Amino acid sequence: MGLYIDADACPVKDECYKVAARYDLKVFVVANSYINAPRHPSIERVVVPQGPDAADDWIAERAGPGDIVVTQDIPLASRCVKAGASVLAPNGKVFDEASIGMALAMRNLMDDLRSAGQTTGGPKGFSPRDRSEFLNALDRVLMRMKRGR
Repeated sequence: MGLYIDADACPVKDECYKVAARYDLKVFVVANSYINAPRHPSIERVVVPQGPDAADDWIAERAGPGDIVVTQDIPLASRCVKAGASVLAPNGKVFDEASIGMALAMRNLMDDLRSAGQTTGGPKGFSPRDRSEFLNALDRVLMRMKRGR
């Protein structure tokens, strides 16, 4: 069981490290450049080459059943869900077979609107409540995995 963090803009890395230590999980901190992370045998920093989707590709090629992926990237979430991994956004949103199709469709729609010159606004700011929701969701996923479901 591994915890893969799409780390470039992830606001919950510290929370991931703490929870992973409690559950004795291997953590992969994946980014296009060096990311500061605690020095611990169970935390591996992975610096991928520069380029579009290099970090996403590295994660998607390795994550599968029994793994957890933390990402805000909807296409990466879709790839990991299809591979059988549990996927969480930093705000605690769970991406699964039931929700990933709609999330991907909304992402593509918003991308098309922006490409057509529409002002769509950006994502809302990250809040303490989002951090709490993430921790609760991560705990639920880990407890479900521990029970074998």
